[in-house]
Amino acid sequence: MQTTLKSSVRFDGTALHSGQAVVMHVRPAPAGQGIVFERLDLDLPVAQRRIAVTPSALIEANLCTKIGNEHGVSVATIEHLMAALAGCGIHNARVTLDGPEVPILDGSARPFVAAFVAAGTRVQAASLRAIRVLKPVEVRMGDAWARLEPAAALSIAFEIDFPDAAIGHQTCEMELANGTFVRELSDCRTFCRQADVDFMRANGLALGGTYENAVVVQGADILSPGGLRRIDEPVRHKMLDAMGDLAVAGAPILGRYIGHRAGHTLTGRLVRALLDDASAWEHVTVEGDQAHRMPGAGVCAEDLLATVAATAA
Repeated sequence: MQTTLKSSVRFDGTALHSGQAVVMHVRPAPAGQGIVFERLDLDLPVAQRRIAVTPSALIEANLCTKIGNEHGVSVATIEHLMAALAGCGIHNARVTLDGPEVPILDGSARPFVAAFVAAGTRVQAASLRAIRVLKPVEVRMGDAWARLEPAAALSIAFEIDFPDAAIGHQTCEMELANGTFVRELSDCRTFCRQADVDFMRANGLALGGTYENAVVVQGADILSPGGLRRIDEPVRHKMLDAMGDLAVAGAPILGRYIGHRAGHTLTGRLVRALLDDASAWEHVTVEGDQAHRMPGAGVCAEDLLATVAATAA
């Protein structure tokens, strides 16, 4: 069945790219609504300042996932929040914020997940429908590519390769069932090279970035205090990003995602390519054993504690 939060949760933080202070609430929403963002800082009618999360709302942006509507209203850096909602199995929510960007918090999805687990979820009187991948769909940009192919449940495989020895070549794959996202991916932070930070700041970006809300590397050195939370935290964060970007489809995806040096733009294009090909997918009602293999099935506080244990280790 579809779910929403039992109560509203509040997040106070800083926008990664603009550096602005942001107050955001994630509120319960009716069945069938999906995830809807609303900008409270704009002097517009309510309908014009709202953006429903759909593939048609995507605005291509290299450094984040961004959505917008026909009235020129946009919200950026939604990927970690979307991953947390999908990973906790929350299908309907109203997100209100007083700025153009979701707060970065600690650079991972764990603060969102912790708040959602604490608030709890409410089962709604509506069946959950998923998007089942029927045949492989692939998109490419240079030497980067992303693919969706048929599978019984959502799984994500990712490969990255960076010249910095602190990252290097990393691969990881897992099925995102029964709280796996919360336990294995939600605590993994965004990462970048110091040279990238310098370039972004010179161009008016990453103004809210710090060594505390991103893993910053330079050659073989990790500049962020405390080092990595997991030995392969960078590739796991790319999987977290992919989880959030796939959630823009508007329904859970049953399929295997494979990303090779992929980013937000490529995964967004992949979702659009899938849904544009009517022979590549179908809607199915989630029931029976399939319900237990969904990402948010049975998520609980113990799943979140596993991330704390992994960080301590």
